[in-house]
Amino acid sequence: MLVLTTGALAQTPVPIRDAVDQYIFSFSEIQYLEDPAGTMSVEEVASLRWNDAFQPSKKFSPQNYNRESYYWYRIKIDYNPESKRRWQLEFFDQTIDELTVFMPDSDGRYSQEKFGDNQPFGERFLKHKNFIVHLPDHYSGVYTYYFKVQSRQRADILVVLRPLEYFFNYALDEYFFFGIFYGMILVFCFYNLLMFVAVHERHYLYYILYLLGIGLYEMSSDGIAFQYLWPNATEWNQYAPGVSLYFASTFALFFAASLLNLRRQYPKLLWLLGGVWVVRTLYLVVSFYVSDRWFNLRFVEVIPFLAAFYAGIYALRQGYRPARFMVVGYSFLFLGIVIKFIQYLDIDWLPLGELTHYSLGFSFIMEMMFLSFAISDKIKLLRVEKEEAQLRTIEQLQENQKLKDHLNEELEQQVKVKTHELVQKSDFIEAQNRQLADVNQKLAVQAEEIAAMNALLTQDNKKLKHDVEVVTEARILSKEVDFEEFSAMYPDDASCLKFLAEIKWQKDFACTKCNHNNYSEGRSPYSRRCSRCGYDESVTAYTLLQNTRLPINKAFYMIFLVYSTNGSISSHKLSEILHIRQSTCWSYSSKIKKAMKEKRKNGDLRHEGWHSILLSEESVV
Repeated sequence: MLVLTTGALAQTPVPIRDAVDQYIFSFSEIQYLEDPAGTMSVEEVASLRWNDAFQPSKKFSPQNYNRESYYWYRIKIDYNPESKRRWQLEFFDQTIDELTVFMPDSDGRYSQEKFGDNQPFGERFLKHKNFIVHLPDHYSGVYTYYFKVQSRQRADILVVLRPLEYFFNYALDEYFFFGIFYGMILVFCFYNLLMFVAVHERHYLYYILYLLGIGLYEMSSDGIAFQYLWPNATEWNQYAPGVSLYFASTFALFFAASLLNLRRQYPKLLWLLGGVWVVRTLYLVVSFYVSDRWFNLRFVEVIPFLAAFYAGIYALRQGYRPARFMVVGYSFLFLGIVIKFIQYLDIDWLPLGELTHYSLGFSFIMEMMFLSFAISDKIKLLRVEKEEAQLRTIEQLQENQKLKDHLNEELEQQVKVKTHELVQKSDFIEAQNRQLADVNQKLAVQAEEIAAMNALLTQDNKKLKHDVEVVTEARILSKEVDFEEFSAMYPDDASCLKFLAEIKWQKDFACTKCNHNNYSEGRSPYSRRCSRCGYDESVTAYTLLQNTRLPINKAFYMIFLVYSTNGSISSHKLSEILHIRQSTCWSYSSKIKKAMKEKRKNGDLRHEGWHSILLSEESVV
């Protein structure tokens, strides 16, 4: 048995008693010593020189206060040789990076076992998420156990003394409840996936991704993920809790925005949630390159959840009913977060046990249930809105049917009236026919007179048509003509080209190449081919429309608009009216203004009208 010094006796040993199923070491039962360089051996720290340097824990369980240093911890166990049970030590915090347990023997020497989440899971003798150290069953008296710890994140030294059979029963129950918890997450995910496939509402997809993030975070925190999902990926095991929690908080924001319909109803809240997500993402990226300690600050995720919680409260106060279940769900979530925060601060009045240790998981279960209620409530609301819309549609259809029936009745009445009038007219016509039979010969005499009158009417029609064209042209020369009215005069490219050909060759045709006057039809509409040299001149050649890619009638209308506004209309306004790119409008209007400027120099711009610009020599390129 080890010989204990006076300093060592100051630490209270924990006795082994068969009547106790588990005992948690706390306060002064655990003593610690900081080793900044990590170079001390177990023989040194167990020597008389360093015996009095160990400090008793003033908290329920100590931790590694300086993340860069190594820490030594020691506990004392008073063995009972009469014990009928096999005992072991269990370390609750499975996120410790390096844990070396030094176990004494009766000769004062120490053997060691290494644990930690930076070692492959398969190297553990007992495949359990926590670190298990078996105690010998033949010792008698007080023995001191030393633990050397180094971890880049917070390491809570929660050491529990348990008999082997109780551990197995507890572990089976614990893994059973893990199965229920993660099974519920999978069931919720599968159910919402079916709903997403059925109704194609995005908040179902966001909710599934949120649940997967929560499940992955809980598995990472509990050590289940390291045991079953990535037992050999030790480096990823350091980052998995933070990444999965970021994943969960991100889709919590997306889910809240979709469920509360923020884009349509509360756009300012959508900007708030988007800003929180951007800031959180930047923090995640920076923490990878600046400091691992930033990455391990789990309570940063409270900010996105608070933003989503606030959005739900705001929407509920505005009368949006589906937000009520969301608010209740997040209330449970923040209750679990508060309990975890109290545990993080080691506040003494909060008892340590299974309920408090798994409080956040219980809160997640309650939150999942109420968020599912919130989704169902929204679907119910959408169904009610759809039914109301259908009722309004049916009412409108009924009203339309009544109007249709009333219109049919009026039409039937008018048909009866017209039929009666036609019958009367038929009798009248019959009488007239008899009279006409008497005057047929007179009509024969008057035939020549009627023929002459028809000739006069033909001339009048031509004059009337010309007057209509003149009036239309005058109307077009006003500034208030829109494109629809303008298109009535020039409805398509053919009419535009015909008009352009009439004013281009109104005097006579003269070949541009040989000045010959005879021609035939060319290949393109309204083009002319010289009978001498064969040059085929299109109707747009040597005009303002040469080489233009614009629709001809839109080019006409642009020339008219620039002319009628005396060049003051902007290219932006032309683009808005004609639905043509602004750069194209600017380029083409510049050519028009240049042609107008040349016409203005000659003093005949207003005398000849807007179509005179079409033949401007400035367009020849």
